Amino acid sequence: MQQADVMARDPGGLTAHRVVNTHVHLPPNFSAFTTAEDAVVAAASEGARVIGASNFHDTRVYARFRDAALAAGILPLFGLEFISVLGELVEGAVKVNDPGNPGRMYLCGKGVNPFAEPTPLAREITGAARANDEARARAIVGRLREHFAAHGLRTAIDDAVIIDDVAERADVPREWVVLQERHIAMAFQEALFLQVAPERRPALLARVYDGPSVAPVEDAVAVQGEIRSRLMKAGRVAFVPESPLTFERAYRLVLERDGIPCYPTLADGVDPVCPWEEPPVALARRLLERRIHMAELIPERNDRAVVDAYVSAFRDAGIVVMAGTEHNTQHRIPIAPRCRDGLPPSELARTLFWEGTCVVAAHQHERANGRPGFVDRDGTPAAGFPDTESRIRWFRELGANLITNGEAQ
Repeated sequence: MQQADVMARDPGGLTAHRVVNTHVHLPPNFSAFTTAEDAVVAAASEGARVIGASNFHDTRVYARFRDAALAAGILPLFGLEFISVLGELVEGAVKVNDPGNPGRMYLCGKGVNPFAEPTPLAREITGAARANDEARARAIVGRLREHFAAHGLRTAIDDAVIIDDVAERADVPREWVVLQERHIAMAFQEALFLQVAPERRPALLARVYDGPSVAPVEDAVAVQGEIRSRLMKAGRVAFVPESPLTFERAYRLVLERDGIPCYPTLADGVDPVCPWEEPPVALARRLLERRIHMAELIPERNDRAVVDAYVSAFRDAGIVVMAGTEHNTQHRIPIAPRCRDGLPPSELARTLFWEGTCVVAAHQHERANGRPGFVDRDGTPAAGFPDTESRIRWFRELGANLITNGEAQ
């Protein structure tokens, strides 16, 4: 993509320097933030204009997020995230955007309407996904409790105990909580730190892992990560297979919630890059074949040049692109996305991220007001435009006005 083409979309180059972030996780999802309001305070402290939530499962915390964001002069965007599977890629052992599980695809929904009554189909899909994840978490906790006890760390931890703790920390009803692996790992790490002195932890963890611990035994976040990787993943003692949605069901659920299906790109966040994602031009083609017209990067995972390669390939194919940070560990990284080397994305990338953010804001506003959005309820791009560029331009301009005026819906 030529610099002149980018600047034509951003006269003066000013929008490239506005802080926007379309992918953070809010409690009760596992998060760097303590509450939804805490995330807004962090965004406001950096002068963010837009922040987008992308939670798994329950979205009832979004009302609090909306109210806090609007009070702070920040436009909130509402999203969803799912784990899905593509059966033919599982059979072919093709890795998509999950380096450990062939055929598994993370899929997001952008600009959803969490305040509208879900359709019957949305309720059915959401209910099944939640029930599967709740059962899986319960089984993982049981296996970990027994395994730790067998090696010298006895606890009374069960899934209900962890749910209560998560709900209390996030200041939400326990009914809003669906446990993730990170919640479980933190619960056992905290029990370990409470019961076992630092000098005794290496020996106990060596027994638990059947090999020496690598993580510093006084680093809570590092120990949580090691518990998760060495005990919960495939082939490990507490591994329980997931029952993810099919891609088709996840895609349908996004549309049932008035959202835009969006592909979260891993790129060189893993080495080697997942085969389905390279080269960038081929990934753009594959996304369009699956009727995905929006993509997202988490630049902190990626080298700056790689970010540019993917955003250029996406945009040249007519796919709008955004950037986020996830904030799905306890590390309090900045709200403004940074690349792996700590530098901000290039001006080209930031301009295109601004454009994508504006498109989501416009889609969310239009759908919440009963009008057609960037894609329709079948995932087809909005009708009534002579070409892809004019369609993107119309939504970009509307979204920019909404962000400037601080209008959420």
